[in-house]
Amino acid sequence: MLQLPKLSSSILKELKKGKNLLAFSAGSDSSALFFMLKALHVEFDIALVNYQTREQSLKEEEYAKILAKEFGKECFVFTCKLESKNFEHNARAKRYEFFEKIIKEHSYTNLLTAHHLNDKLEWFLMQLSRGAGAVELSGMSEIEENEHYKTLRPLLHVDKKEILNFLHVNNIKHFLDSSNNDKKYFRNKIREEFASSFCEQFSSGIKKSFQYLEKDKKVLLPKEIKREKELYILKREKDDLINIRGIDRVVKKLGILLSSAMRDEILKTKDCIISSKIAICFSIEKIYICPVVDVTMDKKFKEKCRVEKIPSKIRPYLYSIL
Repeated sequence: MLQLPKLSSSILKELKKGKNLLAFSAGSDSSALFFMLKALHVEFDIALVNYQTREQSLKEEEYAKILAKEFGKECFVFTCKLESKNFEHNARAKRYEFFEKIIKEHSYTNLLTAHHLNDKLEWFLMQLSRGAGAVELSGMSEIEENEHYKTLRPLLHVDKKEILNFLHVNNIKHFLDSSNNDKKYFRNKIREEFASSFCEQFSSGIKKSFQYLEKDKKVLLPKEIKREKELYILKREKDDLINIRGIDRVVKKLGILLSSAMRDEILKTKDCIISSKIAICFSIEKIYICPVVDVTMDKKFKEKCRVEKIPSKIRPYLYSIL
């Protein structure tokens, strides 16, 4: 393989030691990552979601199966049909539900996605247009811890130009998704009118800026001080902006994306249930976050929680896991 983009040492270490599942679409980015991993002698299998939205969807699925057979990979395919309303949101939810099912059933430790530098810049500009802080602007991380696996983004510091060059030089087959050019989607508008040309001209500086933002994000996020399965306990900071960032990060792991209204409710009440699924409670020094469960607790346990000052909404989940 020629013109192989350089991946970070931390990513290579994770790839070599883990069991990897590549989120594959047969598009330019995931096809490039497929052959980069192969060139680096990284073991992996692939998973593809066919939404049946385009004529070439079936051809993309067939290509994934051909590649898997040729190179000795497992190929997991999920086919679904979604309504056009809120398609992107629902597609992402279905996609990750499928990936996590495969990860659990086959004991994968890493989910690999082909997000790259241009994607990160697009997110930055989208958040900037909406009014966001440093943590939100920073966006995706190269290595992200989830409940039962890690999400690895090996190409996150590689720009699109390098990826396309790799595909061209090595004559790698891939498919182009025409919907990526439809400007009715906000991300596509940002890409076409701002991000692509900016990243092509200033990729070196953009990479450095995101490195600084990543370091800032670690400082700005509250520290997790304890965890029991899906019960998270954060240190409560004086600044509620830092608190809500930490909460946002945790509830995302638990499958909920916070809206602006949800954030406002959390900070206003300091004791609430979000989407009927997640309990969030503040004490003087801590923030408790866990799934909502319905269970009958004995009196002895209730009394112990009262003495330990465990918030009432947190007690049922804690009782269920002990």
